[in-house]
Amino acid sequence: MKTPSIARPVSALRIVASIAFAVLAGTASSAIAPSAQAPDFSLHAMSGPNMRLQDQRGRVVMVNFWATWCAPCRQEMPQLNRLYQKYRSSGFVLLGVNVDDDPSKAAEVATKLGVTFPVLLDADKRISKLYDLNTMPSTVIIDRDGKVRYVHRGYLAGYEDNYEKQIRELLK
Repeated sequence: MKTPSIARPVSALRIVASIAFAVLAGTASSAIAPSAQAPDFSLHAMSGPNMRLQDQRGRVVMVNFWATWCAPCRQEMPQLNRLYQKYRSSGFVLLGVNVDDDPSKAAEVATKLGVTFPVLLDADKRISKLYDLNTMPSTVIIDRDGKVRYVHRGYLAGYEDNYEKQIRELLK
């Protein structure tokens, strides 16, 4: 009787570990590291004129990248809308950057969810690539000087409590 070899499972494990490390290493070299200047961009707004990030200097800005096919994105939207309504008169701006290929889908979902913050359209994914995003949703919170202060990848219920704490801190 031949003894089973463990070389294959160990090799497979090494391959999986190498891939995981490469993915994590790629994530760590994000273009949006905290303390770095937020990359400027200008995008067409779903309703209204183009909006430029640099024009928001002096305000605390949350940039939320989302897509209609992303269930956590749709779950998060009402919470983001609540934060926008609560803090916008205090110098807070929320920009929802939609990455769908078809802007009409973004408009449909934003209307259905009652979104009141500006929705910007990044159909060619130029800005999401600039921000080195690989997770939906992704949220970047930028201080009044245009520096990235917080980066959040993904969404689970309750994250909005952390967002609110960070927004309040930066509005002081």
